[in-house]
Amino acid sequence: AAGMFLRLLSDIQWRAANPKWRRMTSSRRSTSTTAEPHPVSLPAQAQVVICGGGIIGTSVAYHLSKMGWKDIVLIEQGRLAAGTTRFCAGIVSTARPVSIELKMAHYSNQLYQQLEQETGVQTGYMKTGSISLAQTQDRLISLKRIAASLNVMGIPCEIITPKQAVQLHPLINIHDLVGAMYVPEDALVSSANVSLALATAASRNGVQIHERTSVSHVTVQKGRVTGVETDRGRIQCQYFVNCAGQWAYELGHSGEEAVHIPLHACEHFYILTHPLKEPLASSLPTVVDPDGRIYIRNWQGGILSGGFEKNPKPLFTEGRNQLEIQNLQEDWDHYGPLLSSLLRRMPGLEALQIMQLVNCPESFTPDMRCIMGESPTTRGYFVLAGMNSAGVSYGGGAGKYLAEWIVNGYPSENVWPLDLKRFGTLQSSRTFLRHRVMEVMPLMCDLKVPRWDFQTGRQLRTSPLYDRLDAQGARWMEKHGFERVKYFVPPGSDLLDLDHSKTFYKPDWFDIVGAEVKCCKEAVCVIDMSSFTKFEISSTGDEALESLQYLFSNDLDVPVGHVVHTGMLNEKGGYENDCSIARLSKRSFFMISPTDQQVHCWAWLKNRLPDDSNLTMEDVTWKYTALNLIGPRAVDVLSELSYAPMTAEHFPSLFCKEMSVGYANGIRVMSITHTGEPGFVLYIPIEYALHVYNEVMNMGQKYGIRNAGYYALRSLRIEKFFAFWGQDLDAFTTPMECGREFQVKLEKGMEFVGQEALLEQKQNGVYKRFTMFILEDHDTDMDVWPWWGEPIFRNGRYVGKTTSSAYSYTLERHVCLGFVHNFDEKTGEELVVTTDFINQGEYEIDIAGQRFQAKAKLYPFSSLFTQRRRKDEVELSGYQGE
Repeated sequence: AAGMFLRLLSDIQWRAANPKWRRMTSSRRSTSTTAEPHPVSLPAQAQVVICGGGIIGTSVAYHLSKMGWKDIVLIEQGRLAAGTTRFCAGIVSTARPVSIELKMAHYSNQLYQQLEQETGVQTGYMKTGSISLAQTQDRLISLKRIAASLNVMGIPCEIITPKQAVQLHPLINIHDLVGAMYVPEDALVSSANVSLALATAASRNGVQIHERTSVSHVTVQKGRVTGVETDRGRIQCQYFVNCAGQWAYELGHSGEEAVHIPLHACEHFYILTHPLKEPLASSLPTVVDPDGRIYIRNWQGGILSGGFEKNPKPLFTEGRNQLEIQNLQEDWDHYGPLLSSLLRRMPGLEALQIMQLVNCPESFTPDMRCIMGESPTTRGYFVLAGMNSAGVSYGGGAGKYLAEWIVNGYPSENVWPLDLKRFGTLQSSRTFLRHRVMEVMPLMCDLKVPRWDFQTGRQLRTSPLYDRLDAQGARWMEKHGFERVKYFVPPGSDLLDLDHSKTFYKPDWFDIVGAEVKCCKEAVCVIDMSSFTKFEISSTGDEALESLQYLFSNDLDVPVGHVVHTGMLNEKGGYENDCSIARLSKRSFFMISPTDQQVHCWAWLKNRLPDDSNLTMEDVTWKYTALNLIGPRAVDVLSELSYAPMTAEHFPSLFCKEMSVGYANGIRVMSITHTGEPGFVLYIPIEYALHVYNEVMNMGQKYGIRNAGYYALRSLRIEKFFAFWGQDLDAFTTPMECGREFQVKLEKGMEFVGQEALLEQKQNGVYKRFTMFILEDHDTDMDVWPWWGEPIFRNGRYVGKTTSSAYSYTLERHVCLGFVHNFDEKTGEELVVTTDFINQGEYEIDIAGQRFQAKAKLYPFSSLFTQRRRKDEVELSGYQGE
């Protein structure tokens, strides 16, 4: 947002600095979108073609060229940095709640700082710092949580009083503030110039850049990218990178194989003012007032202020739009509330003259996190888009991770929260996206308390029991588009209050979930877990067994009817998936994975299973309803319904058998509950679901049966120290680091993916260890609750973060799970973590800046649970993620 004059000036400086560039583009440049003569023709082939010349595309090109890849072509349909990049506010802010986003923003800040020196292009980088304001105690808690994360990463940050905020920025009105967060190293840049600087460096490193060239579609053969068709001819390539910003969705759909990229543009407004009488100092900090929904930065002696209104205006739902973004329509009525918010925060601006109201499109995604990674259906097709108005903050870091992904096959950090494969095709309906971004944009400023849910795009994938459960008081959350029950509101409770309870403290559902947990422990509960991902893999010969033995770490050559809990590991030994596999027959296997694995796991297996007509894999997620019967009386209910003995002698743990339940036949019953409690999961062909549910509920009446939800499940599995994928386990966590050596058969007589890495860890030790913490001096009623991402301190030093937590109704304490590292005090390098290291420390968990003492355990408290249970059963039953 650095004004046309600056923008043109930088164009001239940049082209002067680059003689090679002058040769490549015509000397006559205009802002019209008419095609100009192209002096340099496109190359016939390249290793990588990047589409999009904004800050994201140029960052990917810059980082690829830094990693030694030279054969790269960057194509831009208009001019470089003429899309959203040209108009964005240029604020680099590291205060992000998601840790991978925080790391990306921190890297971007460091990169931009030295870019001008490296390239000779002025980027307008100015370290101003930022102040985030809190008008409520809850907002202050959320700022304290972010501050705790920033501090342990070594990023200076402090929580300050309103009076301190005024000293930093004299224009702020503080009458309604309770506190603020100050991050002194946040910065401002001219985003278009950063983009030009990245392009300059890339082009010096051999990247070819072609403006005024449009991609019509990407060609694919046998599921791989083979080339790109443009309006100036075809380029053969191995990799295509879609950095087309708000056009990424259409571009994804234009190919022979659609690549679904769920994002949608909204209008984003900000004002530019003339300089104040006493022009503002360029070093004044940026002010973010999330409760007022606005941000305010200095701009050439005046200010630039924009925000995220409650009633956003989605754009271009119908499809293609213009090449370069001209300033869209001014809409003063629409901007009104944000303007009054600005004048409330800085009343001294009342007399200020506004120069212009800028309206530019920003693209948003269904969950407010950017989209990165390789397409699940087309190999070599990479995506980086959907920045949710943080393109400048993330540009550097996101470009780096994607470049690593392309060159090495994986990035250097766990980017699963941003991975394109977290979405399926169902999130790319235009109607869904239009409705969801209207909710997402205001959420940018809304308070994110634990366990909030999106309201739009709901009831998309539902279990056949949805209406039955809903009528019984179910409260729903959504995962991967699937509706799942949180808990059941008992008749007579005040329903309205419950739905609006948003807090960092003890939630209103505390006693409800407690009663469900008690029922799981003492009687029997039913949880509908239909959302689990379910695949069947079978073959005519031994191909299925041989392939799965190679792809999974546990031994799957077990007798028919046995269930094996196993990891699907990558070359580094990390979990790509954590699942249960039942051997249905000599040649067929039934695989159960977490809900959000549906796209990721399918793509992983598809890319690695031999291309063999004798081997088939089918996604049967929708064919089966899963009912989890948890509790000591589950045995009685099932044996009465099936007239078959279900006791441990007849039906041992981790066993799978087809049975009839009630009138219904062909039901797969597995003795596993994913919680460590006794019980069974029933996989029911979908047409029998209602019948079996009714039978189970009627038969279970005399045993005190009741419905339960996922919150009860979470409490049970966390107190039993069960890790789940996507929260505790990820592609950078190995079985050796989380006490699951018993699920790895290093000596199973054949090699498997990740085996070498695990052998090395077995020999040399691990650098982090999954640990269970019981909070000691934490008052459940009065103190802020832990959630996940809280820093862990050992003997006063930071050693890691929690990955999940829940209240244990059995221990009557909070339990946090997380990883403990051992950093060398002087050098900061990681050392081996031994069991002694864990056991000999004094621990504290930092919840929103307050530290609570915690007891560390490496094994669950089986002694505290009085239920009689075979020891191996507790160890072997695994938990499948949520």
